[in-house]
Amino acid sequence: MNNPHISIITINYNDKVGLERTIKSIINQTFRGFEYIVIDGNSSDGSKEVIERYKDKIDVWVSEPDKGIYNAMNKGIRKAKGEYLLFINSGDELYDANVLEENINTIHTEDLIYFNLLQVFENRSNVHEFPSKIDYNTFINGTIGHPTTFIKRNLFNSIGLYDESLTIVADWKFFSQAVINHHCSLKQVKSILSKFYMDGISSVNSDKTNAEKQKVLEECFSEYLRLNKLEKFAKTVKNAKSIRFLRKLGILKFIDEI
Repeated sequence: MNNPHISIITINYNDKVGLERTIKSIINQTFRGFEYIVIDGNSSDGSKEVIERYKDKIDVWVSEPDKGIYNAMNKGIRKAKGEYLLFINSGDELYDANVLEENINTIHTEDLIYFNLLQVFENRSNVHEFPSKIDYNTFINGTIGHPTTFIKRNLFNSIGLYDESLTIVADWKFFSQAVINHHCSLKQVKSILSKFYMDGISSVNSDKTNAEKQKVLEECFSEYLRLNKLEKFAKTVKNAKSIRFLRKLGILKFIDEI
């Protein structure tokens, strides 16, 4: 497909059941004006046979060894021709067959366009709405979701591809750098775009996730980290019993301005 507006990328490794679910949710869209790319890591579980079954509706696919999740995602980025990229990785789904057609007119101009996410747990589901204001504090406490965010292709030219030295949070690092360091433009759309199944690597490995995030914060956002610590210290001081007592006496009126 020449110069598509959107490229949808799916990466997979040995998850043939999840891969087929993902592929079906994408190729059955009522809107078809997009490029579809599947990057498989040389799976041995029958995933390649699943891709072969649907290859007529997949624009680009490869099945070859890779060096992990973000190496595979970077392969997809390099192959993509779309103005905007969306990652719907193996096992996850677009919300329903009409979701692209209903929202395609919202995907223009801004660098990052993010939607709501349906989180699917074993016995329940939950609609997660990301904050309307995205700043440093957003990334201290969470992130925006790659299955619900259209990324303007040019951002990868200015920021770089996903950091392959990270195994879980390279997408979080990319989004945080885009917003905080590169002041990219954002747009929130308050409708559900995707279903995310809460059994992925970052969902079940919180210790490693937090360790990788802390490493990125120290390397890329040390100034913000120091300011955050100072702010916490100021709040602790302000709420101390002795300070509250002195403030009531009018001795430390300035403390209320902190």
